[in-house]
Amino acid sequence: MYYIGIDVGSASARTGVYDATGTRLAFATRAIKQFHPKANFVEQSSDNIWSMICEATREAVEKAGIDATKVRSIGFDATCSLVALDKNGSSISVSESGEAEQDIIMWMDHRSDVETAAINATGHDALKYVGGEVSIEMELPKILWLKTNFPDRYDAVWRFYDLADYLVWRCTEVDAASTCTLTCKWNYLAHEGRFPTDMLDAVGLGDLTGKVPTDVLPLGDAAGTLCKAAAEQLGLPQGITIAAGIIDAHAGGLALIGAKPEGGLALISGTSNCHMIVNQNPVMVPGVWGPYFGAMLPGFWLGEGGQSAAGSLVEWSIHQCEAWPQLQEEAKAADKHPIALLNEWVADLEAREANPTAALHVLGDHHGNRSPRANPHARGVVSGLTLETGRDQLARLYLATLQAVAYGTRHIIEEMSKAGHTITTLYVCGGATKNPLWLREYANITGREIQMASEEDVVTLGAAILGAVASGDFETIPTASAALVQPGDSVKADPSTAAFHAAKYQVYLNLYENREHHNALMAPVL
Repeated sequence: MYYIGIDVGSASARTGVYDATGTRLAFATRAIKQFHPKANFVEQSSDNIWSMICEATREAVEKAGIDATKVRSIGFDATCSLVALDKNGSSISVSESGEAEQDIIMWMDHRSDVETAAINATGHDALKYVGGEVSIEMELPKILWLKTNFPDRYDAVWRFYDLADYLVWRCTEVDAASTCTLTCKWNYLAHEGRFPTDMLDAVGLGDLTGKVPTDVLPLGDAAGTLCKAAAEQLGLPQGITIAAGIIDAHAGGLALIGAKPEGGLALISGTSNCHMIVNQNPVMVPGVWGPYFGAMLPGFWLGEGGQSAAGSLVEWSIHQCEAWPQLQEEAKAADKHPIALLNEWVADLEAREANPTAALHVLGDHHGNRSPRANPHARGVVSGLTLETGRDQLARLYLATLQAVAYGTRHIIEEMSKAGHTITTLYVCGGATKNPLWLREYANITGREIQMASEEDVVTLGAAILGAVASGDFETIPTASAALVQPGDSVKADPSTAAFHAAKYQVYLNLYENREHHNALMAPVL
């Protein structure tokens, strides 16, 4: 028996083929397009994404060398991006220029600032279930932006889908959404089985419920089976079970803590960071999304922290340094990844200086602060600059940026703990797991042990787990997770660094306060 997981991230689509022990037999990936027409606008194409999924899936199945008739199921996860379709299932442009291909507003798009404020101004009780405020990265502000700016296009929309639900529809022709997507990103109240219609009415979205699927599926349910057209494009037999969709970070969280949810925080590391924690009771944490009932594990309430820039912040920061071209050249000559070589530069710097970032501090809010500040207008800060150049300057800024992201995670953990969550272990997947220096900083800064899974791409495996449950081969998500997810390496915190990081963490918090003071000083002249 084989299970396929398909993961659509911000920059690529990935397909993994797994057997009944969770062993990955093959993996294939394809880059997907992003469109950046102007600042804060980020769009994609559903046709492009589907095409790349089909290519990756055909390649992965061929690489696995399996009998495709033995594939039991497919699970989909994707970024929480918004797809707009007309009554024929064709794309409706979300681009100001009207480009037909651009029918997706990405999660990271920040165009809907005014609309976000309007929804939050209602002060509706439903906002308690998103940390007190709807985020600019969620779907309702994006939909309201489209209705406000292009009412004719809004009127022509037959369905708004979260991207994962769109992919399930594309495979099955079944018009359904998942509890995960609607609850986490659409202000759907899963514990009551309804939308807050009076809040929608208050902002002019009273007709939205007619443009969203009425069938809401619990995670682990089958949405339908692979239809003929999709089967031909994917190169698979018709009739394979297709699971209800899930958001990409939530698929990673499901795999990491699905078998043992108590006491663990799942950190899904990528372009952004997501922090998933579940509880049998609803725990409300200011600035942390949720609690969402059944949005990652049926029967549990989910809390979701996040950092809008993590891997993207590190990449952006090191590219600003004059030594970046030198790093690229030396890495190529040594046949090493640039980050691996940069870690060596940090080790050399640390051999000469006990704490190279003692006077260099970074606040990583370059793309706003998702949690726990819930401030999309927050900005990044670098404090302690000198005229230093070269490899030491790059290594120092790189290390300070890794630490900044880890301090942001510590801030989220502290707020979750104050509210009543218990967190003893960080279960990590994603890009950071390939970087031992970053794992060291996460462990030392949070004071928690880091635990990883043996599977390198846990998010894709999480999608496959949902398919395995939907096929009927496993009774529950926890039993499937226990069978298909094998533990990997762990990293323990070094207590000798605790005092240094406690002091530097206070600087991190102070940088935000100073930045807010600067904004107040400038406000009268703006």
